[in-house]
Amino acid sequence: MKLPTLVVSPKGVGRLRTGHPWVFRSDLSEDGGEPGLAHLVDGRGKGLGTALYSPASEIRARWLAPDGAAVDRVWWTAMVRAALDRRRGVEDTAYRVVHAEGDGLPALIVDRYGDYAVAQLLSAGLEAVRDDVIAAIRDTLAPEGLLLRNDPAVRERERLPREVTLAFGEVPEMIEVREGRVRFLAAPWTGQKTGAFLDQRENRQLIGARAGARCLDAFAYHGLFALHLAAGGAKEVVAVEISGDALGILEQNTALNGVTQIRTVEANAFDWLKETAATGERFDTVVLDPPAFARDRRSLGRALAGYKEINLRAMHLLAPGGVLFTASCSHHVHRGDFFGMLADAASDSGRRLQLLEIRGAAADHPEIVTVPETGYLKAALLRATD
Repeated sequence: MKLPTLVVSPKGVGRLRTGHPWVFRSDLSEDGGEPGLAHLVDGRGKGLGTALYSPASEIRARWLAPDGAAVDRVWWTAMVRAALDRRRGVEDTAYRVVHAEGDGLPALIVDRYGDYAVAQLLSAGLEAVRDDVIAAIRDTLAPEGLLLRNDPAVRERERLPREVTLAFGEVPEMIEVREGRVRFLAAPWTGQKTGAFLDQRENRQLIGARAGARCLDAFAYHGLFALHLAAGGAKEVVAVEISGDALGILEQNTALNGVTQIRTVEANAFDWLKETAATGERFDTVVLDPPAFARDRRSLGRALAGYKEINLRAMHLLAPGGVLFTASCSHHVHRGDFFGMLADAASDSGRRLQLLEIRGAAADHPEIVTVPETGYLKAALLRATD
């Protein structure tokens, strides 16, 4: 089948040659057609490869394969299998199998939860080849069921419906999975992302190994950091979360692990941190894992102010020698912005903070150096030396 041809401008060609797979609307000299696969060429007609084409998106095309590659069911299956092979050695039963551009499969997310899989198809071009993608997931993972969590807002920009649908088999409302020493319930139909925040998988185990006697998990959601802190030997863990529904699942997770030292607080974490810091209360270990504050570049200043406020409060709450794990999942907050904010907060706090580790997402969320969008999660492990 002959693919439609898209002519890419010199600027777009330059971006492709640096290793970035996106072709923007302004990069196309000629444009038009239906969503699906397309052939990219430069202004002289030289082939640049095969891409996913989304005619309504600002990102018009996403490069997939060089000229000569047949992008069919066999190709998709080989790519998903290669991504799975890169996860060999992951012992946890919930992890990411395909991380979109990080695995050379733009706009595709595939997560495994035990015997089940959850996927997201996030572009119109990818949606057009849905059958081949689903077949590749079935052939490679052989899950008992595949759920499509096609409800992120980005699909609206692709003029696609936001929906949660079952592709095949069955997927329960709750799935029990294991992460290191901790078991927890993932909520694939209703939970954040595809059912859990898998990108913090390795960081949760890291902070669990550094649990002090008294710990705080702010923005706790389902309490996965809190569970690892408890498993790490904490005598008391305070888990602060504004959502009563999320706390309900947190309490189920607590019962599942048979731990009694987690105390839940239903509150706005911003307000709670401010009020508690003013009391002089102290914690040996503090975790800050807030939602994304910057939804676009225009909100960056406001987002950094928010991050600084919560980190300043957390620094005041640290006991001498205490450890702070702090993160930002906002794509628009770059690493330099994040660490500059931490330096400002430390200066204002009057505390001396030692940087123990710079952290990012778990290894099953690979970051490609030429595609900075794959490295959205920034995190730091700090210790108060005073």
